[in-house]
Amino acid sequence: MDLPHTFTRTEFPEPGIARILLARPRVYNALSLDLLAELTQIITALGAQTSVKVIIIEGEGKGFSAGHDLKEILHEHSTEDHERLFTLCSDLMLKMADIPQVIITKVHGIATAAGCQIVAAADLAYASDDARFGTPGVNIGLFCSTPMVPLTRVVSPRHAMEMLLTGELISAEKAARIGLINGAVPEASLGEHVMKTARLIASKSRLALGTGKAAFYRQLNLSTRDAYVYCTGIMVESLKTHDAREGIGAFLEKRTPSWLDR
Repeated sequence: MDLPHTFTRTEFPEPGIARILLARPRVYNALSLDLLAELTQIITALGAQTSVKVIIIEGEGKGFSAGHDLKEILHEHSTEDHERLFTLCSDLMLKMADIPQVIITKVHGIATAAGCQIVAAADLAYASDDARFGTPGVNIGLFCSTPMVPLTRVVSPRHAMEMLLTGELISAEKAARIGLINGAVPEASLGEHVMKTARLIASKSRLALGTGKAAFYRQLNLSTRDAYVYCTGIMVESLKTHDAREGIGAFLEKRTPSWLDR
């Protein structure tokens, strides 16, 4: 990938797996306009790579991300500047949902405000057991309205409102309990836990993963009846693919499937 890596680093630790590191550790990986633009560019480029099935996002230094760069927000203070920043951040979250790859956030330290937003917008999230999460905008007179969007789609309204209204940090244990993350493990085990999950997912058909991810988010916005109609169509079309026939045959014959992603 011929991409600038000023505020992030991209690695490919194993076949089918890409890792993006947020690389502003001195400011807890604050999401400046430039970092968001670079991250969106990289996510878009990885989304087009057929060799990549899983993307892991993590932060360098002491934490995952403290959210938007408040110094930048105060310095770039015009309405146009703010619209550009928050529109770009929203575009990143939508791109994360739109690409076929499974996105996993690996969280240590803190994930607050727009940093918590990335965690909530990812497909899966795992954290060290001492990590903390929060939407503390209300503490500085700025309600976390955009982080609220993915947050309210992964946790219950009551839990989301509590986080948004109090601005208090919650533990990784509570984040797992309310559904913000999939699980919390000791920090020493976090890397291997995430890689084990990534390997398992990367062993599947890329076509099936992409089809399933797109269908998952699409049916969430449908009525139950319409969701069944839509997903029935997905199943019928999926059974026409090579990978579905190969997967069923391999299961019946007790052998490892050979995916062609078609």
